[in-house]
Amino acid sequence: MSSENAQPDSPGSSPDSEVPPSPEHPTASLFRQQSTDRDEAPQFVLPLVVRIEKTAPPPRTDALETAARAVLTILADERSLGDGEWARAIRDWQDARIRKVVRRARGAEWRKASALPGVTVLGQEAQVRVFPPVPLDGWPRELAKLQVSGTDLDDPEPPGTPGAEVPVLWLSPSLEMSAGKAMAQAGHGAQLAWWELAEADRKTWADAGFPLAVRVADVGRWERLVSSGLPMVRDAGFTEIEAGSQTVVADHPALRG
Repeated sequence: MSSENAQPDSPGSSPDSEVPPSPEHPTASLFRQQSTDRDEAPQFVLPLVVRIEKTAPPPRTDALETAARAVLTILADERSLGDGEWARAIRDWQDARIRKVVRRARGAEWRKASALPGVTVLGQEAQVRVFPPVPLDGWPRELAKLQVSGTDLDDPEPPGTPGAEVPVLWLSPSLEMSAGKAMAQAGHGAQLAWWELAEADRKTWADAGFPLAVRVADVGRWERLVSSGLPMVRDAGFTEIEAGSQTVVADHPALRG
């Protein structure tokens, strides 16, 4: 259940995507497969663990939305900012390629993972714990042994239509992704939207608890979205799908138009 790199596309893409210009994030691509100076930096990964109990797995869309909110939660956490205890790890992670890997846990595995520094984010039924970035080859033992693949998730009923003012992370209708891959891609899209937002809009979103929806776009909507100028994720191609695939468009109301 993984996804690694992404890269942004358009005026705002993502680390399995490219990053828009800003004082913190230069114009170099963070998520694309081609070699950049980001490949020369030490590589880090943002670990996310989804709780999947054998008898009560969460709905797929709920897990995707909870993972996206988990990424936003750690980005906005005071410990990730300024001189906070996670700030150096967050900076090192964002200075290289932006990688996220989703693993699954249940029972004692989940309890051990929950004891590590991080934040647990709750959805309607889903539980996702996000941890400060770790070196690509330096995972904590409690997380390294968790499985990345082998479980997928389903929606018992189709998710409803989001309200007009709800930020939506639109998934491509043409790509087949495991739940873990899609969770990481949703996280990439949320991160791109966060980078693009003005500080006041970030605060408003955070104060509201990061409301958002994740939906699969229909073909017509997707064609409009990819040409809209909204932040878009292109995958780096390390797992499941071809490098350069357009995976997510982040449609936040404050970024429209």
